[in-house]
Amino acid sequence: MKHFIGIDLGTTNSAICSYDGEKTHIYQSPRELSEVTPSAIYINKRGVKYLGQEAYKMLLNDPENVAVRFKRFMGTNTPINIPNLGHPMSPEECSAEILKVLFNYLPEELRDSLDGGTVITVPAAFNQMQKEATLQAANMAGIGKVALMQEPVAAIMSVMKARTEDGIFIVYDLGGGTLDIAVAESINGHVSLLSHGGIAMCGGRDFDRAILEYVVYPWLLQNFKLPDTFWNDTAYGRLVRMSAYAAESAKIKLSSDDQAIINVMEEEMRMQDQEGKDIYLNIILTRERYDELVAAQVEESVKAVYETLEKAGLQPDDVARIVFVGGPTCYRPMREKISSALGIPANTDVNPMTAVAEGAALFAESIDWTSQEHARKNVKETLEVQEDVNLQFDYIARTPDIKTKLIMHSASLNENYELQIDSVESGWSSGRVKVKEGNMVELLLSKQGENNFKIFLFNEHGQNIPCEIDKITITRTAATVDSIPASYSVGIEVLDKVGGSSVLDYLVHSGDMLPKKGIKHFKAASTLKAGDPSALNFKIWEGDISMPITDNRLVGVMKISGTDFDEGVIYAGADIDVNYQMSDDGNIRLEISIPSIRSSFNSAKNFYSRQEGQKDYSELPQTIIFDAKSTKERADEMAAHIEDPELDGIRNTLEETSNLPAGLVDPEKAKEAEEKVLRAKRELASIRKKHLYEIRKIELDKAIDLFNTCFQKDVSPLEKSSFDNLVASAQRMLQRDTQEFEDYMFEIRTKIFSMLWKRDWFVVTRFKSLISTPFLFIDKVKFQELAHKGQEAIEMDQIQQLRQIVFELEDIRQGGSSIMEESDITNIVRG
Repeated sequence: MKHFIGIDLGTTNSAICSYDGEKTHIYQSPRELSEVTPSAIYINKRGVKYLGQEAYKMLLNDPENVAVRFKRFMGTNTPINIPNLGHPMSPEECSAEILKVLFNYLPEELRDSLDGGTVITVPAAFNQMQKEATLQAANMAGIGKVALMQEPVAAIMSVMKARTEDGIFIVYDLGGGTLDIAVAESINGHVSLLSHGGIAMCGGRDFDRAILEYVVYPWLLQNFKLPDTFWNDTAYGRLVRMSAYAAESAKIKLSSDDQAIINVMEEEMRMQDQEGKDIYLNIILTRERYDELVAAQVEESVKAVYETLEKAGLQPDDVARIVFVGGPTCYRPMREKISSALGIPANTDVNPMTAVAEGAALFAESIDWTSQEHARKNVKETLEVQEDVNLQFDYIARTPDIKTKLIMHSASLNENYELQIDSVESGWSSGRVKVKEGNMVELLLSKQGENNFKIFLFNEHGQNIPCEIDKITITRTAATVDSIPASYSVGIEVLDKVGGSSVLDYLVHSGDMLPKKGIKHFKAASTLKAGDPSALNFKIWEGDISMPITDNRLVGVMKISGTDFDEGVIYAGADIDVNYQMSDDGNIRLEISIPSIRSSFNSAKNFYSRQEGQKDYSELPQTIIFDAKSTKERADEMAAHIEDPELDGIRNTLEETSNLPAGLVDPEKAKEAEEKVLRAKRELASIRKKHLYEIRKIELDKAIDLFNTCFQKDVSPLEKSSFDNLVASAQRMLQRDTQEFEDYMFEIRTKIFSMLWKRDWFVVTRFKSLISTPFLFIDKVKFQELAHKGQEAIEMDQIQQLRQIVFELEDIRQGGSSIMEESDITNIVRG
C-alpha cells in the first residue's frame, strides 16, 4: 500500500501526518504523546542535542542554548547561535533537525517506502529564496522525494475532508510566524482557490512581543534598576529569553482562563539588576489587557481578509464560513472578534494545530511522484483496452464524487459486442452494455482511495473475449483542488529596447492559475565569448512595481557566464529562448536555450544568486533604516506636490521604521521592519499610478534642476542641446500611458551621470558617499580594502584609479545603482 506524508514545518510547532489513500493518521511524539512538536533545538554543555518538547522546556533553565523561531529566517544568512554548540547553525540546518525528528515518528516501513512522497508546507507569503531553503532543509534531513505546498492550500484540503458542502469559505491560518488567508469555493468536492493573501510577519510570536514590549518590559523597568533599553543589550539576553517564555506560556493559558500570571521565580531567573537585586517576574495578564495589546494586529488581519476578498471580487456576504487554523486561533475571543468584524460565521471543523499537516498528506496523494517536476496526477485518462479492434476508454481517473463516467471509443468493433465492468472490492457490476462509439458507462466508487475494476468483453454469441488490458483503477479523492493562484508576480528584468530603460517582462502574474509554463523570447544585448568571465544576467524579481523595478524583491540573478560553455560566441542580437515553469507551490524554474551556441542552461545549476541575495538580519538594521529614510524622502516629495490621504499613513510607518535604534539586536524586529518598508513601496507604487502625470513631472523637474545646478557654467553647447532635446521629448510623453516617458528619463539620467562622471569632484564625492555607508556592503573585507585604496588615490590625486575603485564599490553594494553596476548589468533585450 502506498503512503503519502504531509509535514507542517511551523515557526512554533510542527506536525506530521500520513495518508494511505483512505485514512489520515497524525503521528505523536513517542515520549510526550503530543500531536505537535515544538520547533526547538537545545544543546547542553556536553554537546548533547535535544529536540522538540525537551528542548522547548529548557527555555526556562538555559534559554541561551535553545534555538526557536528559525523558520522566520529561512532563505537568509541570519546565524542561529547556540553557544554550547561552538558555532552558529543556519536556519536550514535547524529546520532539517526538526524534519528529521518528525520523520522518525513514522514507522520504519513508511520511512523506507519508495512509492509515495512527502509534501512540506510553506506560507503563501514565502518568496523564492525561502522555498529553496526549505527544499535544502529537506535534503539535509535525508527525506527522499519532496514537494512543497502552500499552507492555505493544505488547510483547504483538510477543511474539505471535514466538510464537503458547496459554497465559498475563507481559511484564516494564523501560525507562529505568518498569517495566510485563502478564499476558496467548493462545488461537488472540487475546490477552486479564488485568491489568497496575508501578512508575512504576523503570528503568535508577534503577539508575544506585544506582551513583552507593553507589559513585561515596563514592569521590569518599574521594579528593577535596569538600562532603559536592556532588551537590546546582550548582557540581558537571558532575561529577555526567559521573559519571552513566560509571556508565551501566559498567552496560551488565556485560551482557557480569564487571566494568567507571567511568572518566573528568582531561583529560575538567576539574574540581578544593577543594584544587585534578584530579578523575578510576577505579572497578572487578563484577557481584556491581552485583547488591547493585539487589537491593532487583529485589525490589520481583518483588513488583509478584506483585501483578499477584493482580489476575488467578493464581499463578506458571499462567504458561508471562516475556518480558523493555527495555534493562536485557539484563543476564542480573537476568533469571535474577527468573525464579528467580517460578519462571517466562525467554523471550527478542523483541528487548528494539525489541519495543515493533514491537508499536506492528502495533497501528497495527488502528486505524480514518478515525474521529475512532481506534477499533479492527471484527472482524465485514456485506456486502450483492445488494440486490434481499436477499443478505447476516456474516463475520469480521479474524482471526489462517488461516481465517475467512462466513454467508449470504437470505430471498428461489431456493435453486437457487449461490455461489463465489475468492482473488484465491492462486487458492484455495471451489467452488460452495448459497445458503441460514444456510449457511456457510470462506475460506482464504493470507497475512498483506489477503486479497482475488471473489464469483460463479450462477442455477439455471448462468449467472453480476453482483453489485452482488463483492469482499470479509479481514485476517489478526499477533494480535488482545481486551481491555485500564484501568490506573486515574477518577472525578468530586460531592456525595453537596445539602449533603453529596464522593464519587467512578466513570466507569471499574481493570481495566474498554477501550475503554469510557457516560453519567452529575448535577445542578447552584448557579446559573450566562450571562456569570458562576464555573463548574460537574467535578474528575477517578485512584485508588481513597474517603477522603480528595484522596489520589488530581488529573487536572484541567473547568470550565463562565458565559462559555462566551451566554444562559440553569443553575439549581441542573438536569440535567447526562456522556458519557464511555476509549480503549484509557486517555485519557478528556468531553462534557457541559446540556439547560436546550441546550448541550454538550467536554473538549478546557474541560479547563483540565492546565496548572493541572502541577508543577515542580525546585522541588517542600519540597512533597513537607510532604506526607510530614502523611501520616506520619496513619500515626502510626493506629499509636497500631490494630495492623497494614504500618504500620511505611509510616511508615519516609514518614520517609525527610520527611528529604530541603530544597535537593534532583534533579528525578528529587523525583518518585520523590512516587510513594512516593502509594503510602503508597494503602496507608493499604487499612488504613483493614480497620480502618474504629477509624479512624472516631479521626476522630470528634478532631473532638470540637477542638470542646471551641476552644469550651469561648464556645459558645452552640444551637451546642452542634446539634453534639451531629451527633455522636450520626455515632456511630449508626460501624459501618455506608455513606457516611452520612462525610456527618455533613463536617457536623461544616463546623460547626467556620464557628464558627472567626467568631473573629478563628482568621483571624489561619490567615493566619500559610498564609504559613509559601510553597512550597505556585503563583502566587508573587500569594502575595507577598497576604502583604503580610495583614500590613497585621493591623497595622490589619482582620479582615474579612484574611478575604478568606485565601480568596484558599487559592484559589492546592496541595491547598487543600475547605471554603475558592471557585473549584474541588465544585458537582455525584450524579443
